[in-house]
Parts: sequence; C-alpha cells; structure tokens
Amino acid sequence: MSSSVGDVRTAVAGVVDPVFDRRLGELRLIKDVSVAGDRATISIDLPTPAHPEQDQLRGLIAAAAKSADPGLQDVEVVFATAIRGKNAGGRVGLNVKNIISVGSGKGGVGKSTIAACVTYGLKHFGASVGLLDADVYGPSIPHMLGASGPPGVIDRQMPDGQMIQRMVPLERDGIQLMSMGFLVKEEQAVIWRGPMLHKALQQFLQQTEWDNLDYLVIDLPPGTGDVSLTLSQLLGLSGAVVVCTPQKVARLDAVKAIAMFRQLNIPDLGVVENMAGQVFGRGGAKEMAEQHGVPFLGEVPIESSVRIKGDEGRIADLFDEDSPVREPLLNVCRNVATEIAKEALKGGGGPTLQIL
Repeated sequence: MSSSVGDVRTAVAGVVDPVFDRRLGELRLIKDVSVAGDRATISIDLPTPAHPEQDQLRGLIAAAAKSADPGLQDVEVVFATAIRGKNAGGRVGLNVKNIISVGSGKGGVGKSTIAACVTYGLKHFGASVGLLDADVYGPSIPHMLGASGPPGVIDRQMPDGQMIQRMVPLERDGIQLMSMGFLVKEEQAVIWRGPMLHKALQQFLQQTEWDNLDYLVIDLPPGTGDVSLTLSQLLGLSGAVVVCTPQKVARLDAVKAIAMFRQLNIPDLGVVENMAGQVFGRGGAKEMAEQHGVPFLGEVPIESSVRIKGDEGRIADLFDEDSPVREPLLNVCRNVATEIAKEALKGGGGPTLQIL
C-alpha cells in the first residue's frame, strides 16, 4: 500500500458520518481505498440502503481524500450496502438480520397499514424483506396485500438427522409473507388463552422458513397484551415502531405502548403519526414523541388512496410515482432504517426480557 493510499485511508477514516455522528473508521465502513495517478476510488459499506445523507457523505469523503493527497483530481466514492443486525433469531433461530415490531396503543390507527408500508418501503430501498402478521385475532395483512394461503411445506433435515416439516412463506411483490390468516378461514374466530397463544406463536415462528432476510417486519395486535411479551421472550427484536394518530385519546394509548416496549427492554425506534390532516389534526404524535424522548419518524397524511389501495389489496401502489403518500411513506421508511442501523452499530446482543 503506497503512502498516498495510506494517507487517503487515514483521512477518510476520520470523516464523521452526518447521520450516525461517528467516524467512518470507528464504524468500520471503509471497504477499500485505491489510488491510481490522480484518481482515487473509495468504497464504503453503508449500514442501511436508506442512508438519507449520501450526497453529503460523498462530498465529505472526497474533500478529505483531496486534502490528504493534493495531487488527486478525481475522487470516486462508491456506496454499497452491508446491512448489519443483532442476534435477531433469538431462541427460534430465524434467518433474519433485523426484526422490527410495529405496534400501537389502540386499534383503528392504521397500524397494519403502516407495517405493510414499512415493509414495501424497505424493499424499495433494495433490502430483502419479510412481513409477519402476528395479529392472530384480526389478521388483515393478507387482504391488504392481496395474498391468500395456505403456505407451502418443505422437509428440512436437522443437524441431528431428524426430518421436520417447515412452512414456506408466500411471496407477494418480492416480499416474503406469513400470517395466521393463511391458516384459518377468513370468517373463523381465533379463541385462545395466553398459554395457547404463546405456544402457537412459538410454533409459528419456529416452523417458518424465512429466506435470508435483511428485515422482518412484525405487525402486532393493538394494545399491550400477550403477543408482545411472547415475541420479546423468543426473538432479539431490533426495535419497535409505535403508530399513533394525532388526537389526544390516541396519544394517551400510544404512551402505554412506548412504556411497554421500554419495560420489555426493546429499543424504541420511534413514533409514526398516521392520518394527519384536518380530520384528526396534525403534530400531536410528534409532540408526544419529543415529550417522551423517542424519535419522530414522520407523518402520513390522511388520504383516501390509502384506504382504497388497502381495500383492493394493492398497498404496493402507494409507492407509485404519482401517489400522494409516496414521499411521506418513503421518509418514514428511511427514518426507520436509520434508527435500526444506529441500534445495530451500537453492537452487543439483542434486548433481553425485563419485567419490572
């Protein structure tokens, strides 16, 4: 390695990422540095494909390289993505880097819609994504995505030689998808007590063959019940997103959801304000997030197209170029991915259960 390459690498290592507020060397994001004559090529592994300040970071890197080697006329900065995660598989050993739970303090705030949109948004940024509908009492994800079961079944040989059957997620728009709604009839009620629910969820998680996911989004039931507790025991959740509408009654319940995730020692990725506009007002969820010290992930306006596309099983259409909610949704997804990357860059294992 020439002294020029060494000088450039050292200078780039000292660049502070404008999103994560840490040096690139400390974050171990520098993949390669090469110098040929008056040209340098610098490869950086971003921890999320949705890094919101790529242009600014590219400029900082180029400036640092040229200051280290004034003879450089051209600096090419190449971004790749190396999505990091904690031990998300937990006790059930899922093949997933990051698991995101999406919850709410109460029903009717559009939690499942936001969970589906976060999934599609992360896929838009180039990630491999799955969606698990854990709302066993009211699974709505199959209808919203226009998907129906049953899932496929494969035989898998375990390390001890035993053959077991595993469920293969359905695929919709390139997204791996599983829901209790695939296993029961649409009009059938699920009537389970806590222990039955815990056992069913454990089997549901253990027997699903997720295929190397960057992110698995879990749509939780509303409220602060057994499902969240079960998931926190079984999985290493990367964090939780809380969905809330702007009005005060919804914010009061959302605070309970934030408190629940904290009690379970699950990182609060932030709050999404859904249905913002004239009907419910605007800004209430942001104010609540600031009061409780959690990130505000963005607002999604109240738009008839969201309801229409959900009813038609065409949530993917909300990300079309002419969609009025495309940019707000992408902003939310970008912020979710950034907060997950921040958690992953902290290092260490996933959250552990802590009932106070």
